[in-house]
Amino acid sequence: MKTVKQLINGAFSTSSSKQTIKVTNPANNQVIAELPCTTETEMLMAIESAKVAFELWREVPVLERARVMMRYQALLKEHHDELATILSQETGKTFADAKGDVWRGIEVVEQAMNVPAMMMGETVENVAAGIDTNSYIQPLGVCVGITPFNFPAMIPLWMFPLAIACGNTFILKPSEQDPMTPMRLAELFMQAGCPNGVLNVVHGGKEQVNQLLTHEDTRTVSFVGSVAVGQHIYKTATSYMKRAQCFAGAKNHSVIMPDANKSQVISNLVGASVGAAGQRCMAISVAVFVGSAKEWIEELAAEIAKVKPGLWDDEDAGFGPLISPQAKARVLSLIAEGKQQGAECLVDGSDFILAGYEQGNWIGPTVFSDVTERMSIYQQEIFGPVLCCMCVDTLDEALALVNRNPYGNGTSIFTASGAAAREYQHRVEVGQVGVNVPIPVPLPFFSFTGWKNSFYGDLHAYGKQAIRFYTETKTVTSRWFDDEVVHSPNLTINLR
Repeated sequence: MKTVKQLINGAFSTSSSKQTIKVTNPANNQVIAELPCTTETEMLMAIESAKVAFELWREVPVLERARVMMRYQALLKEHHDELATILSQETGKTFADAKGDVWRGIEVVEQAMNVPAMMMGETVENVAAGIDTNSYIQPLGVCVGITPFNFPAMIPLWMFPLAIACGNTFILKPSEQDPMTPMRLAELFMQAGCPNGVLNVVHGGKEQVNQLLTHEDTRTVSFVGSVAVGQHIYKTATSYMKRAQCFAGAKNHSVIMPDANKSQVISNLVGASVGAAGQRCMAISVAVFVGSAKEWIEELAAEIAKVKPGLWDDEDAGFGPLISPQAKARVLSLIAEGKQQGAECLVDGSDFILAGYEQGNWIGPTVFSDVTERMSIYQQEIFGPVLCCMCVDTLDEALALVNRNPYGNGTSIFTASGAAAREYQHRVEVGQVGVNVPIPVPLPFFSFTGWKNSFYGDLHAYGKQAIRFYTETKTVTSRWFDDEVVHSPNLTINLR
């Protein structure tokens, strides 16, 4: 059985900790690796190595930092399929889905390659007579990233490449449920020319996270995960005067207007709702139909019912298992509550079992109709392959429904009307909006901009906002005197 290593000051080593976590294959729950939790002494070593490395790394020319990212991008592309295979085996994702996970991370590294342009300051000459003002973008110090299980390649790559390209050093604490993909990312980053101490990777749970949150030498904290944990991390980090960005829960609605293209809507909603077993913060979990939609919902349910879960290397599989038995139990509980509270279960995946993998965390695609706001399947983020269908009479009612929801991560509208689309995108209180696009995740030269209870912080992930998050602005106002040139203090300029 493999023992997962950690990375501290350039050395990949096995922790001396006796506290370990089992890493399992979600398809059958067999143990595939053992994860020792980083000890308190090792955590302090990681923080100190990052602190020391920062004083050297910040002085490395920005072009050389960009070249490290260029080499890293090339290595990630070269090892794309290898990374996707590791990712599939520890998350259960299908190979195609895993490749997409890796590729979205590569796109952020490509954005990090552009760091010289993104770190340009501003200047104004002669703000007063003989006085110039310049602003400079400078790194902060030791940055921390705490990443979730559902995107073990993409989300770490949201964080450490941009932070490090800006001149910071970084400590990554990946999910304990799938740590092998992030460790392979770290190995390739060291191969790309990362100096010792610039990137460190530690492992564990709440104890290790709290040590990173409260240590005086860590400056920023980035987190992706549940609402409860996100709130705790944001409150703790900011109480210790750290800059924090915490991406939390979601309940994403797709509004379908009567004039929408039915075949396109159904095709898009199938993948957006149950793809990746619904384990993504931008999944569409609520379909809101404007007007009479019984026929639409029946056809949608029939198409979703055709999607079959399967193993990562099964090309016919629509998605894989959930990450853990606990995740499966929670989703099953919510499905049962939906039935008890009066929703009609058109497609029920509760009893799905994959032959030969009966011990896995399997749930089949599930579709509810007649869902109301009072039901727990609407109020809670299910994080499983479950779609809730609702009906309203007007676009105004749809907007009111979406805006009442406490989450604001993503939404979409399907329509042939430019007026309806503009009205929706203008009035909806959600940070990321798709028009005839089911999952409106922006490319990395924009930023990932969830609103309301989906995000705690001021500056979002990747894009220009990430550069602001990982840097500070220094403004210099200067005057120079030349003993050989005497200027009258009363010098004026005749503008005529």
